[in-house]
Amino acid sequence: MRFFTQSFLYDDPWPIVSLAFFLRYPNPYAGHVLSCDVVSRELTAAGTLRTTRLILKRGALPGWARKLISRAESWVIEESEVDPYGQVVRCQTRNLDHVKVMRVEETQTFRQLPSGKTLQVTEASIVSRFGWGLTKQIESHGLARFKRNVQRSREGVSVILDLIRQARMQMALGNGSFAAYLSADSSFRFTVPAHSFDDESELPAPLQDTPRHISLPGN
Repeated sequence: MRFFTQSFLYDDPWPIVSLAFFLRYPNPYAGHVLSCDVVSRELTAAGTLRTTRLILKRGALPGWARKLISRAESWVIEESEVDPYGQVVRCQTRNLDHVKVMRVEETQTFRQLPSGKTLQVTEASIVSRFGWGLTKQIESHGLARFKRNVQRSREGVSVILDLIRQARMQMALGNGSFAAYLSADSSFRFTVPAHSFDDESELPAPLQDTPRHISLPGN
């Protein structure tokens, strides 16, 4: 089993960073994300908002992994809770398939600091139960890939933060609405930069937001 922990400080306040985090798909650094759907959402008695999303991702497989995994797509479940009173977002993700080859569980926390900035803490565990003398190799590959993805994910959130700032400025000038500016099919989503920085695929089609039947994979 491999572990990863990293902290990052945003200059923006917690409400803005939290909004950018949940609006982060699509962005130029997430060409591997094919779809993102809300499965459930509820307001708890404590006043927190719990949301479950199902995300379909696609990645490039190294040569040795192509013999173990028949397809490069993977379903990921994301479970989050927003506490507006404590100004904290907690989000947990894990893959639903290929779990014997490699299981990745990630926890992200966004917390408002007294300085007005936002602290993000990312923790992850990577474990393989494949055996056959490949466990360490698979876990090492998973850890190296996760580190690269963390950086790309942060860059993607930064793109959305920039869009939010631009949208607020445009609203102040009376040019358009906030929702239209940040919609998933808005051209502004991909203006900076103009191409994907993923190493596994080119830019995807706009994320689908229409209802459809989803068959969950087995383990």
